[in-house]
Amino acid sequence: MDGRYVLILGAGLMQRPSFEAAKELGFKVLAVDANPNAVCVPFADHFELIDLKDREKIAEFALSHKENIAGVFTAGTDFSASVSYVAEKCGFKSHTFEAAVNASDKIKMRSCFKAMNVSSPEFVQIERSHIASFLKPEILDSMNFPKVVKPVDNMGARGCRLIRNKSEFLPAVEDAARNSRSGRAILEDYMEGPEFSIDSVVYNGTLTITGFADRHIYYPPYFIEMGHTMPSVFDEEKKLELIQTFAKGIAALGLTCGAAKADIKYTAKGPMIGEIAARLSGGYMSGWTYPYSSSLNLTKSLMQIALGLEPKELLDQRIPLDVKDCPFKVYEVPCKNVSAERAWISIPGKIHKVYNADSASCVPFVKNMFFRCRKGNAVSFPRNNVEKCGNVISLAPNHELAVEAAEKSVSTLVLRLEKNNRATQDFLEGKCHKSEKSFPPDAFALDEGQSKSFLDFADKNPVFEKDLPARNFFPQELLDKVQLLSDYNHRSLAQTLALFDSICPNHASLETKPFVKALIRGGIQGILYLADCKADKKTKRGFPFK
Repeated sequence: MDGRYVLILGAGLMQRPSFEAAKELGFKVLAVDANPNAVCVPFADHFELIDLKDREKIAEFALSHKENIAGVFTAGTDFSASVSYVAEKCGFKSHTFEAAVNASDKIKMRSCFKAMNVSSPEFVQIERSHIASFLKPEILDSMNFPKVVKPVDNMGARGCRLIRNKSEFLPAVEDAARNSRSGRAILEDYMEGPEFSIDSVVYNGTLTITGFADRHIYYPPYFIEMGHTMPSVFDEEKKLELIQTFAKGIAALGLTCGAAKADIKYTAKGPMIGEIAARLSGGYMSGWTYPYSSSLNLTKSLMQIALGLEPKELLDQRIPLDVKDCPFKVYEVPCKNVSAERAWISIPGKIHKVYNADSASCVPFVKNMFFRCRKGNAVSFPRNNVEKCGNVISLAPNHELAVEAAEKSVSTLVLRLEKNNRATQDFLEGKCHKSEKSFPPDAFALDEGQSKSFLDFADKNPVFEKDLPARNFFPQELLDKVQLLSDYNHRSLAQTLALFDSICPNHASLETKPFVKALIRGGIQGILYLADCKADKKTKRGFPFK
């Protein structure tokens, strides 16, 4: 290799800002990843096929080319410990390896917090080989639910879920341990309250807040982040309390040089830390929504620190915060505008066609659309944050415009599913696993009175005539009863019917009651599936609803 390189761990989409920052700073990119087909591989100046878990092999490679490597970096991966390990071996700037491990292993993390009286939930470790010991009546019967179980060493909410009662305990813990690289899970008390993501930079004894976002979490027993909004609209005094607790957590873990990211809640007892990672946020926050809203290239600033350079732009833009009783002098680079990220999801099945992608991307104030699923892909209702179908990001002068743009874009997009699909039919029939009661939820959460009104309408109007527009069939006074409801993708029931009319103007004669049930259960995807199955002469079962 010739010239000076930044060694970047990971070559996926979340690492694109890191590639750009290295080039902007005048360095070449040396990328390592276990996936030779990762989307950013073609843009690396040199690529090595190494699993990010194999820190020894990465360090060995880095040492053999040390004269050409200026520093090591990652963002949007869960391998900050690998970065620190390589940095210690090669003499690069980074958090210590011990501190990075503290921030990567949730058991070590919680132990550090407990030792330093940092507010976080009570916890216990469960090893895969010892799960049976927790099933003893004297232990399981004494537990107070709800609890939360997580793998100790994974990200993206894989294997993370709420345990609402003892019947859900075993399958939830087994799934968490299965999703752990070390076969260990952490069982902890559930924290009730609004949740936030905080990004920060630890540098020369100071802490700079570089993003404070409201997180939008849905669909228990899982914790699916359907988006975030930057900056937060939470109470300013309580935000300072959250930052103070975050800072104490950073100090407890021993993080001193680089990124620190928190998932944190404000509970009835005040701030409580979900976790702190020694890396930038994934999920488009650090690489997209924060740079948009603040105009600070956060990835570039942290890469400068990793390269032993002064992050001048960050230092010039930050302002002091009045955070009391804190182990750091605290600053913030504030947001001048508002950026909102929203995800779109699907009911189970296989994508037949995507509608309105161009229209969705043209919504005013929309900056990006990222498609994770396309025609022919199998989809499921998400149980973690990597099973969503895509994301949209907006940027606007105020909160209302940014949120409206992102949600309008998501609501415009339609994923039509293939007909005669077992997974789709099972979903529409309301089938669920024993340990997942009420999951996945209906597209429209009608109350008892609203549901009765729709079923009464179906009884009085049993046939939805061939080619009749749905918006003409359903009376406005009925739709007014549910005007405040929206589905998974921010669509009202009236908008759903209008989309059906535009996509499927020529439909067969349909029974009204199955149509209503499909509408409530599966939204636009449910009623398109019903119409497609009805139109298919080869369909043996007309539809799951009787």
